[in-house]
Amino acid sequence: MTTYIFGYGSLMNSASRQLTGQTSPAIPANVKGLVRYWSKIDDSYVLSPLIVNQGDGQVNGVLLAIEQAALSDFDTRERGYHRLRVSPNDIECEFALNESDDIWVYVKETPEPPCNLVPIMQTYVDTVLAGCLEISDAFAKQFVEQTIGWHFPRENDRHSPKYGNFAGVNEIHQSQVDALLQQLK
Repeated sequence: MTTYIFGYGSLMNSASRQLTGQTSPAIPANVKGLVRYWSKIDDSYVLSPLIVNQGDGQVNGVLLAIEQAALSDFDTRERGYHRLRVSPNDIECEFALNESDDIWVYVKETPEPPCNLVPIMQTYVDTVLAGCLEISDAFAKQFVEQTIGWHFPRENDRHSPKYGNFAGVNEIHQSQVDALLQQLK
């Protein structure tokens, strides 16, 4: 039996997830039965990160094999969310999963719209999309298309990053991210 986390946000970025713990290399995947949103979490967050909840949708992300003991470190990173087991039958990837595998995703049941006081931070967007770009341009484009809430307030904090797990982003990534987001207009 293998323990996996399905990462659909900053955990897709190899440098960002290494700030929390060691994982296997990322396995690109799509999970049916989830919907991804920009959302507030709770009052301890200064930014609105990504959440998923169960719904009629599909979300791209990565499967990350971890040691069972490392789950508590990722639970701490993902405070404000709770872990939900995902069935291997709901996952499309180029890797054979076993029915006995423990596959977890961090969810929040009810999206709460970002606002000017708790906006989407550009460095969080940069971190997530740099992680998507580690896989491919098409994967990053799919992420943008499958995420609800791009119209909510966003703050450009590139000059002074406010996102605590900001990592693995350089100027080339920033221009690629800007080009991807330009397509939203």
